[in-house]
Amino acid sequence: MAFAAVFPGQGSQAVGMLHDLAAIFPVVQATFAEASEALKVDLWELAQNGPEQELARTEITQPLILTAAISAWRVWRSNGGAEPLLAAGHSLGEYSALVSAGVLTFVDAVRLVSDRGRFMQDAVPIGEGAMAAILGLGEEELNKVCFQATRGTEIATCANFNAPGQIVIAGHVSAVERASNAAREVGARRVIPLPVSAPFHCDLMQPAAERLRETLLKCPFSPPVFPVVNNVEVVSESEPGAIKGALYRQVVRPVQWVRTVEYFVEQGVDAVVEFGPGKVLSGMCKRTHKPLVCRGVYDAESLQEALDIV
Repeated sequence: MAFAAVFPGQGSQAVGMLHDLAAIFPVVQATFAEASEALKVDLWELAQNGPEQELARTEITQPLILTAAISAWRVWRSNGGAEPLLAAGHSLGEYSALVSAGVLTFVDAVRLVSDRGRFMQDAVPIGEGAMAAILGLGEEELNKVCFQATRGTEIATCANFNAPGQIVIAGHVSAVERASNAAREVGARRVIPLPVSAPFHCDLMQPAAERLRETLLKCPFSPPVFPVVNNVEVVSESEPGAIKGALYRQVVRPVQWVRTVEYFVEQGVDAVVEFGPGKVLSGMCKRTHKPLVCRGVYDAESLQEALDIV
């Protein structure tokens, strides 16, 4: 089967993640040790014992998820797992995808996403921004809801197009509340406020994007060994400067995950393998295109199931 490798973003973390995989494959703890040395933080201790609120700190969550994803990827490759037809990651996960394709070294990526998390947290004071998942409305309908909820400098906008009928909005707390209430009134099946520390993928993140641009310029990138589809334009770039430009824009632009999965299918992908804790992206991919065969790599059993299909 031709498969796409996908890598999760924030929200997939959980205390105890990858414990079972690490018990069998030493490369997991070795990868965590590498990241911990780079950041001078014991990421494995945090991953296994928390506390939960520490895992949820954006500047910790981002390198933690990237490290977990690359641990699973290294287990895959060291056990004969094939190279994918192409790869993609959801938001933060795009950095993991770029590491898998040789664009970034793992240590450089760990430092980059730690900075990215700090820049994003600093961009909007805690309590001023919000995000909410809206289930059961289409893109056009929700764009109209957000437009009507935006008043003066208080904005609400679509931030993640995760699956058909599953869109995340972001912005100022008051505007997101107005949009959430309006969404219910026009028929949203469910509205779920998200426990995030900042409103990602909207214009409020522009200060973070500018700081990240400076950091990206200093970081060495290489051409990918296989295509990585970006979140913003849903294209695969080969020139390092173009890849960096997409990562800069990604901070303030919506994650186009539905279009990404549709692109997979257009390119001949018939299976998706998700690397890292949880199965969030597998579920989104399946909801977008039901015929896709979706597997994860997060313990020994799931690894074998994934190896069996590709």
